[in-house]
Amino acid sequence: MDTILTLVKDYGTAVYLLVFAYCALKSGSLPLFAGYAAQTGALDVSVVAAATFAGGYLGDEARFALTRRYGQRIARNRPRIQRLVDTGRRLLDRYGTAYIFLYRYPKGMRTIGALPVGLTDMKWSRFTLLNGASAAVWTMLLVGAGYLFGQGLEQAVASNWAAGSVALLAAFAAVTALAWWRIGALTPAATGNIK
Repeated sequence: MDTILTLVKDYGTAVYLLVFAYCALKSGSLPLFAGYAAQTGALDVSVVAAATFAGGYLGDEARFALTRRYGQRIARNRPRIQRLVDTGRRLLDRYGTAYIFLYRYPKGMRTIGALPVGLTDMKWSRFTLLNGASAAVWTMLLVGAGYLFGQGLEQAVASNWAAGSVALLAAFAAVTALAWWRIGALTPAATGNIK
């Protein structure tokens, strides 16, 4: 770990850009390690937090915008995909706020999490507020945990991070499947239209 921290000190600016790009694309342990590097003095914690937040927020804004603009074209003239989109839309109309706060954490969900929200009728102004709040909480949790508990986290990540992340993904999938089933059982008129 000392070798990595020395490299981080030598290439600080590049590391901040890497944290930004990483967080724009996915979630994972890099913000934790960046927080830990900040605890050791190798990085500035405020810049790490800013890069993490900006990457998380702007990455999801881009995915939302792309899906909002081009997403319906994929489903057009494909009845099976359109049925999935319609059920997903009803699900997100009902549970969208909670979904926006939760999809950042399970392994693999962060990369695609904002895409289905772009298919809903949720207004961009509402999405961007929720996305910003979610990215802020996510930043505080990950960077803060790395900064406060760095060395202990290093050992936890090395020993069982993948198992915990997969378990979280399984729990998220189970809750999503249950919600999907419940929404499918409701008629479209009964679900209401929450914006």
